[in-house]
Amino acid sequence: MESPLVVVAGPTGSGKSHLALALAQRFDGEIVNCDSLQVYRGLDVGTAKTPAAERAGIPHHLLDILDPATLFNAGDYVKFVGPVLADIVSRSRLPILAGGTGFYIRALLDGLNDGPSRDDQLRKRLLTRKGSLYRLLSRLDPATAARIHPNDGNKTLRALEICLLARRPASQLFQADRRRLEGFRVLKIGLSPPRPALHVRIASRSRAMFEAGLAEEVQGLLASGVPKDAKAFESIGYKECLRYLDGALTMEQAIELTTIATRQYAKRQLTWFRRESDIRWIDCFGDDLAAVETASGWIREFTCTLR
Repeated sequence: MESPLVVVAGPTGSGKSHLALALAQRFDGEIVNCDSLQVYRGLDVGTAKTPAAERAGIPHHLLDILDPATLFNAGDYVKFVGPVLADIVSRSRLPILAGGTGFYIRALLDGLNDGPSRDDQLRKRLLTRKGSLYRLLSRLDPATAARIHPNDGNKTLRALEICLLARRPASQLFQADRRRLEGFRVLKIGLSPPRPALHVRIASRSRAMFEAGLAEEVQGLLASGVPKDAKAFESIGYKECLRYLDGALTMEQAIELTTIATRQYAKRQLTWFRRESDIRWIDCFGDDLAAVETASGWIREFTCTLR
């Protein structure tokens, strides 16, 4: 018999963590992180990681498992998360996957072909053409380029690397030899609060991050030996904070740029998740009682059909 797996997805700031926690409390669940930054130790303020004191005793998995300088991708996530899900189910608990990294969710549920291994020499050659990499990818693999933001240098570089080493578009390669997640029946719940309200919350959260000590967090990470060019520091909030610490931005400018970038990222997340036809959408924030009640009803119905 298949085991139930609940996924709580949606854009940043929509209340995924709150909803997942409320559902875990109601349904004897455990939360499995699916945020590509919350896997890193020390990245707390800038990732809105739920503090341990606010987790209500609910186990949270795949948080704080890596040093910030460590490279981590969807293939690594799938390898990490499999044993975690198996362990939760073995204890008759409900796994609740929560996060906004859509590619990680898709890689887990639909399978992933990792493609060729990293080639440092090829990367060095490509980086000499840094300004034209996205245009090159658009010619070689327009389908993959359409899913990557033009300013996302890491994903663009990796996609080009795959195209050149595999001698075919990455979009074609990733459709081959996939192994879907087995042994689970999945309920996907998506949060899509009204856009104006989401923008207000994003602006408030961006300011709150800096006021809560984001700069001090980044300074502490740098002092501990994390290099400025660590992949984790390329994320929204952290890269603006680095520029603030370097004197290139005032704090107000850093907050404003973080707000703008986060709004743009939330829009891309929604576009990604809207392509998933089997998500059940809730048009409010996850900390609204209506969201908790709606999702709870779906889970009751869902788990009953598995008996």
